[in-house]
Amino acid sequence: MAEGLVDGTVPPLPPRYRFRDLVLGDHYAEGEDRVRVEFYINERSFKERLQLYFIKNQRSSLRIRVFNFFLMAVSCTLYCVRVILDDHRHIACHGCTPKNFSNTTENWWGLLWVNRPVWLWALQVSIAIIMLFQTVLMLYLQHKGNICQQLMSITRILEFLNTIPFIITLFWPPLRNLFIPVFLNCWLAHAILKNMLNDLNRALQKIQTAFSQQVIILCSMLLCLIFTSICGVEHLERAAPGVDGKMNFFQASYFVIVTFSTVGYGDIQVNVWPSQLFVAIMIIAALVVIPIQLEQLAFYLLERQKQGASYSKHRAASEKHVVVCATCIQADLIMDFLNEFYAHPHLQDYFVVLLSPVELDNTMRLLLQIPIWSQRVIYVQGSALRDQDLQRVRMDDAEACFILSPRNVMDRHEAAQNESDDDKRKNKGSGNAGKSGLDSLRNYYDQQTILRTWAVKDFSPNLPIFVQILKPENMFHVKFADHVVCEDEFKYALLANNCLTPGTSTFVTLLIHTLRGHEGSDSDSQWMRMYGRSSGNEVYHITLGDSKFFGEFENKSFIYASFHAHKKYGVALVGVKKDEEDSEIQLNPGPKHIMQASDTCYYFNITKEENSAFIFADSDPEKEREHKRKDSKSSLHNEPSSSSKIHSIIASVETQEGNHNAVDTQEQGSMAIELQERRANDPAREALVTGKPSTSSGRNLLIPPAGEEERVPGRRRPSILPVLEIMSSDPEDEETGITFTAEKVETEVDGDIEDIKVWDAKNESDWMKGYPPVAPYIGYTPMFSHLLANPRKLCCLELDQPCSHSNHHCARDYNWPNNSIIVAVESTAPGLYNFIVPLRAHWRPKHTLKPIVIMVEKRPDTVFLESIAAFPLVYYMIGSIESLDDLLRAGILQADTVVVVDRESSKLAEEDYMADACQVVAVQTMFKLFPSSTIITELTHPSNMRFMQFRAKDYYALKLAQKQKLSFVHAYLKGKLKSNVKGKREKERGANLSYMFRLPFAAGNVFTASMLDTLLYQSFVKDYMIIFTRLLLGLDQAHGSGYLCEMKITTDDLWIRTYGRLYQKLCSTTFEIPVGIYRTQMQSDSKSELSVTIDDDDQSSTCLSEERAALAELVRSKMKKLGLPESDYDAEATEKRSALSYVLINPGFDTKLELDDVIFIIRPAGGPNASSPMPPRRKYSTRRPKTEGEKREEPQGSMDTRL
Repeated sequence: MAEGLVDGTVPPLPPRYRFRDLVLGDHYAEGEDRVRVEFYINERSFKERLQLYFIKNQRSSLRIRVFNFFLMAVSCTLYCVRVILDDHRHIACHGCTPKNFSNTTENWWGLLWVNRPVWLWALQVSIAIIMLFQTVLMLYLQHKGNICQQLMSITRILEFLNTIPFIITLFWPPLRNLFIPVFLNCWLAHAILKNMLNDLNRALQKIQTAFSQQVIILCSMLLCLIFTSICGVEHLERAAPGVDGKMNFFQASYFVIVTFSTVGYGDIQVNVWPSQLFVAIMIIAALVVIPIQLEQLAFYLLERQKQGASYSKHRAASEKHVVVCATCIQADLIMDFLNEFYAHPHLQDYFVVLLSPVELDNTMRLLLQIPIWSQRVIYVQGSALRDQDLQRVRMDDAEACFILSPRNVMDRHEAAQNESDDDKRKNKGSGNAGKSGLDSLRNYYDQQTILRTWAVKDFSPNLPIFVQILKPENMFHVKFADHVVCEDEFKYALLANNCLTPGTSTFVTLLIHTLRGHEGSDSDSQWMRMYGRSSGNEVYHITLGDSKFFGEFENKSFIYASFHAHKKYGVALVGVKKDEEDSEIQLNPGPKHIMQASDTCYYFNITKEENSAFIFADSDPEKEREHKRKDSKSSLHNEPSSSSKIHSIIASVETQEGNHNAVDTQEQGSMAIELQERRANDPAREALVTGKPSTSSGRNLLIPPAGEEERVPGRRRPSILPVLEIMSSDPEDEETGITFTAEKVETEVDGDIEDIKVWDAKNESDWMKGYPPVAPYIGYTPMFSHLLANPRKLCCLELDQPCSHSNHHCARDYNWPNNSIIVAVESTAPGLYNFIVPLRAHWRPKHTLKPIVIMVEKRPDTVFLESIAAFPLVYYMIGSIESLDDLLRAGILQADTVVVVDRESSKLAEEDYMADACQVVAVQTMFKLFPSSTIITELTHPSNMRFMQFRAKDYYALKLAQKQKLSFVHAYLKGKLKSNVKGKREKERGANLSYMFRLPFAAGNVFTASMLDTLLYQSFVKDYMIIFTRLLLGLDQAHGSGYLCEMKITTDDLWIRTYGRLYQKLCSTTFEIPVGIYRTQMQSDSKSELSVTIDDDDQSSTCLSEERAALAELVRSKMKKLGLPESDYDAEATEKRSALSYVLINPGFDTKLELDDVIFIIRPAGGPNASSPMPPRRKYSTRRPKTEGEKREEPQGSMDTRL
């Protein structure tokens, strides 16, 4: 090549280059030389190629090491064979005559010569040649620096010691019986094993932890130490006098093991001093080497305990598991997940693998050592962003991955730094001053969640992912996940619904928790038994064609199926989904929807239909068969409940031992629904179905007797129409022939006209319905809402600051016709937008809209203000709930509800459970100053809800708390004793809400974001739960889907008497479906069957009166200072508990209605572009004065739901 360059010639190019030049053309100038450059010439030398094969290439070097390890093992095995075949009587060199030694003197020649057969010598020489060749080759390839330093290494000395003597015997045959310590090759094998483990980790990607590798190395060292001692003692004892004094290989093994175990029986002894010295040296070496190795092993063991275990591949192939990823493993978060996850009977065989980058705390370690969790939960320390850690948890083989956000974890130092940076921005006048440093931390945690989600999706594209995120503006990053729950989005929507429909938070919380309906069954209070029993209701689904509950309602209207399914089976059909492409879940689609066999039905019940048994009350088999025969022959258009009626709405999950054998043979956890055969000629029940008067009783049961209500001349007596199979939009016009006359239509006030009269056009003009013009964050889906045609100026949004458009100084100056809603937050966040939208939903009548006052501690940013400017009656003010002046200016005296949102800065408390201290004390102060106010509080920890509206002398609340503790301990001990008993009932596996019977929670006055965690967990077995809940709370609007609202039972509605009759009346007139009751039990109501005695300590009434007077004087002085009339303050309000409230989900058909019951109803709606199917109704404003003595006319076939 060099000569060619000197001569000025270039070697010809290969043909492929010439063909490319021919195709592309040669644009080089004539006479221009081209040179082909070849790279990595140095690797083409013979030495480099050998280095590449023996050293650099990991796979080839691993094969060579495996081969060397095999040679070392074979050489040690051949040595053991030589020892076993050795004859102690023939001790001499090869070809020499053996000498005779006396039995009393030592035979030192026995240490030099051994008896080695020719075939054994040939094998050992062959191995020695190969080993010597490799040793010389490696010296040549690894030669760097001083050659003497490499030759004097222990490894090289052992290799030369066990190979060169065998090579010499090829040229000097008498040395063939020379003793050579081949057993020392075990230490060479030990060194090769360590290098081989490293190559396995690098070349074959074998994931070997440091702990397992250290265990292998320690075991190898112990084995080499014992093997060396056995071979050394056996050989040195060859010098013992006499043949009987010598040891064989087995005796030497026995002696060494007994000696190293410090037992020392003394039945076998060493007889010559060299063997005694050798044993002493080996014992000293063991005492030095083994503790060092054990110390390293203990260190790696502790590190492994911190890192957790790995989920093996063979377990992943034979078992099912889910992976839970989180920044930190919190005990409360994980226990909520485990209780809810394992509450489902089909998930009992699943394993849960926890993946977290931080080590477990002591509390979590103790929890995972409980037998019920230690066999199911595996902790792995690692990061979801590392493929190695994802491989350790077998993410590819997992059934699902849950990615949870650290809700209550705050880095105090980082948060303080962010707060300082925020103050600097505020001082500089930045537009983002409203975003606190803690808000930045929540964004930071969401960013971690997003990266984990991306990493899992990249590693396992087909794995179902369940993501929990904190802020709604970050949701669009994880839209690809199968299920996403945003905490702020659901939290604010739930709080907003709680303001209009009391108890919504409790209703939804009980609905998304797995309970069994046996909570409170042993209580003496009837309200606790009813409340606990109804809490077992959950959302289930089934295809109509496969359903016993709904199969008979095929080709009938949805309303008809819902009412008769509840009357017959006690289940509440609330939604349906068509078997069509891109179909959505519809809550109460109305009477226009005709049920088809392919429809998916969504219903409330204590258990799903598959776990239910249908058993008639009459145990006679002949009558049972006769009942089935009659039921099968019944016509499609006949009343489906004409042959049976519910005897008991829902029977106990755990039947008594004295029940029929048929019940005992049912599937574990089944639900027994007893159906009692009804007389075919029962006139009373016939009247219930047909609406015709009974011939036996002479009156219609659906019409109250004349003595139950005052007979007013010219007033129709109210009645209930039957629910028809197929109904039109207006049943009065097309079915019953009942029409609204012109005079009656005039009395039914038109909603739009009334709204104009009620609302002052000077304040709120040009109202419209539409989509908000400004989106609060990326990825938000606009909702059809009440809007202003012209959004207000930003200066007009501040409640207590006059501007050029308004001169109001406080909420009272606005003179709103409806009471307001105050929401107190630390800082405005985009999630707060979801609090406003449900309160301004298009289906809410305009005259019922309540003003919203946002009390914020830090000034909102411009983006948030622009997003709320288009909503009517929405204001903000800078203030805090800790300031009495701010509360009065915000209009707490004119407010229906005060919502106190959790403060993020409270999470910086040194003690975790003190995070709610500021919140609880501030709310308690509000309760003391304004006892009549309804306060809804969000807390960080559910255990702190017992301090809400705390009364030290409220013995009833204290009694409930004590009973709750005893019940919890009893349930824990019972579950612990039965944890290993097979075949236990399904209810023993149910989740437990420790705060379920706390009065603030039962009344819906307290809320924690952790209540929503189970919504994500339930989505694993019910993939529709998130969508269903979003529709229920108004976060989504599906075409044709209804919405949750409320109606209140007044004295004019008590003639309905039972929940079942109300169900029929709503279904037959307004097509609404009731799903629950919010009941307030007054202390003085002694006639109610749920009456309770609530005792307060009256001995300190004098002190309380004095305290109350002092507080009243304080409030009046503040009001006088602010220029507010003192008459607005109710000084006679008392802090004494006079009522308790609770929620009943899907109550029984015969449940009696009581005064002031609030009914949860799902009202049908055709969507924003379709008209409502409901007939016109009378509407009342909460502020409208009524004429004294005026009585409401109850038209036949219609009912006022009192919005």
